[in-house]
Amino acid sequence: MNDQISPASVHAATLTLDTHVDIPWPETPDPRGATQRCVDYPKMAAGGLRAVIFAAYLPQGPLTPEGHAAAAARCEAMLRAIRATAAGEDRRIVTRAAELEALRGRAGTGVLLAVENGYAMGEDLSRLALWRGLGACYVTLTHNGHNLLADSAIPRPDLGDGPVRHGGLSALGRQAVAEMNALGLLVDISHVGKAAMLQAVEVSRAPVVATHTCVRALRDHPRNLDDEQMDALRASGGLMQITAVPGFLRGPDADGKVRASVADIADHVDYAVKRIGIGHVGLSSDFDGGGGVQGWMSAADSANLTAELLRRGYDAEAVDLLWSGNFLRVMRAAEAVSAAG
Repeated sequence: MNDQISPASVHAATLTLDTHVDIPWPETPDPRGATQRCVDYPKMAAGGLRAVIFAAYLPQGPLTPEGHAAAAARCEAMLRAIRATAAGEDRRIVTRAAELEALRGRAGTGVLLAVENGYAMGEDLSRLALWRGLGACYVTLTHNGHNLLADSAIPRPDLGDGPVRHGGLSALGRQAVAEMNALGLLVDISHVGKAAMLQAVEVSRAPVVATHTCVRALRDHPRNLDDEQMDALRASGGLMQITAVPGFLRGPDADGKVRASVADIADHVDYAVKRIGIGHVGLSSDFDGGGGVQGWMSAADSANLTAELLRRGYDAEAVDLLWSGNFLRVMRAAEAVSAAG
């Protein structure tokens, strides 16, 4: 690290974006004021976090018309709640790359939206357009548990799951990917089983992204990406966002507790950058959904991650790519595919 570079000044000049944050539901404290949440707007201001993607998380349920309808209703309600509490002051809802880029060098907080778990789509592809219309920039194909679109990296035996349901993407899942491409929705392969992930990379006309994952070579966890998956992302122009979930970053200590820190995040970033290049790696927290490590326990601590990356030798340009530049690239690519028809 250049001793003349102030971590605080680099952080302040960086367009910082956290690509995956959950919201408590159904009791959702208003993020416009101080809350017990890891991410609210005062904490973002304190930590210099310029933009956030709030995800409408849908827990996996039964693969029935009733289950899908309930998930769809919850999804729409959550997206509308995110929009309602984003209004006011210097906050703006961001749905396009140009709107996010416009935050550079000016005051303001960007609020992006996403859907976590294509379960809520059921068999109705038109729901994807509804979500895009409400501002979603990506849809995570699965959560834990297989759905009608794809196999999950973590099956749910309690829901009747075997190791696989489709052998990757289903025919409906392939249709969903095509529709997401048409709409400019990014395909998020976090939580998705390996075969389905590789198939999504193959069939998507736009780069795919893993919005919250880590490196399997460093921590053997089914939610992490192995070298083959990482290479496939690189080859297709995709992106993996290293996330702050302790159990994805390292194993437990002798006492059974997992003690992860921003240094562990940087370790995973280092491996990914060496394996697939700086242009295919980014950052996320999974705050309010299990994320939080020593040094980055809330949005208020975000500058600590920048400081650790600078200590590792990343310069200001690389830090900006990790925080938002690479995600902006895949957003633009998805928009271009949509515009091309």
